[in-house]
Amino acid sequence: MKAFVAGATGETGRRIVEELIARGIPVRALVRDIQKARSILPAEAELVQGDVLDRQSLTTALGDCTVLLCATGAKPSFDPTGPYKVDYEGTKNLVDAAKTKGIEHFVLVSSLAASQFFHPLNLFWLILVWKKQAEEYIQKSGLTYTIVRPGGLKNEDNSNHIVMQSADTLFEGSIPRQKVAQVCVEALFEPTARNKIVEIIAKPDAAVKSFGELFASIA
Repeated sequence: MKAFVAGATGETGRRIVEELIARGIPVRALVRDIQKARSILPAEAELVQGDVLDRQSLTTALGDCTVLLCATGAKPSFDPTGPYKVDYEGTKNLVDAAKTKGIEHFVLVSSLAASQFFHPLNLFWLILVWKKQAEEYIQKSGLTYTIVRPGGLKNEDNSNHIVMQSADTLFEGSIPRQKVAQVCVEALFEPTARNKIVEIIAKPDAAVKSFGELFASIA
C-alpha cells in the first residue's frame, strides 16, 4: 500500500499524513508549496508539487500510489467560486485521475450535514452543496470509496470516544481532527468500510468500540 494525500498541509490532512506514517505506510503528499510543506509535514513524507485544479498534473503526481485520501477544503474567502472549485471540481479531478491510475480505495473527508441545503454553512458560497456533489461523483465513479463526514472539527485531541452513524443521521457534535485522521486511515484496512458514507463525532459517554465494529455497524 502507498498512500496519496491531497490537502496534506491542511489541519486534517497533515494529521492523516502523520497517521499513515505511524502505521508504516509510505506517503506521497500533494502540496502547492514544497518549502512550506517541508516545515509542516514529517520528513518521511514524499512531497510532490501540484494542484487539484490542474487535472494534467494529478495523473503524474499519483505515481505508483495505490490508495488516495482527500482532505482538501475551500478556505473562507471572498471568492464565491472557492467551494465550487476546490470542493467539487478539485475532488472530481482527483476521482478522474484515480480511475485512470487504478486507485484501489478513495477516502474523502466531507462534512456532517452535507445533504442539508438549509444549513448555515451554505451561506459560505454553498460549501455543503458542492461537498455533496463531490460525494455523488465518487459514488457514481465505480471506485471503491469511503466518505467520512465529521462534525465540528477541533484541533486539540481528547479522550472522547468515536460515535459513527450512517448518512444523514447525525446533525450536531464535534470531533478532534486526530480522530478523523484515524478513521480515514482505518477505513483503508477495514473491509466493512468500503463503499459507505459514515458520519462521525466524539462523545465522552459513548460506548467504546473497535474500528471494525464501528464500520460494520453502518449499513
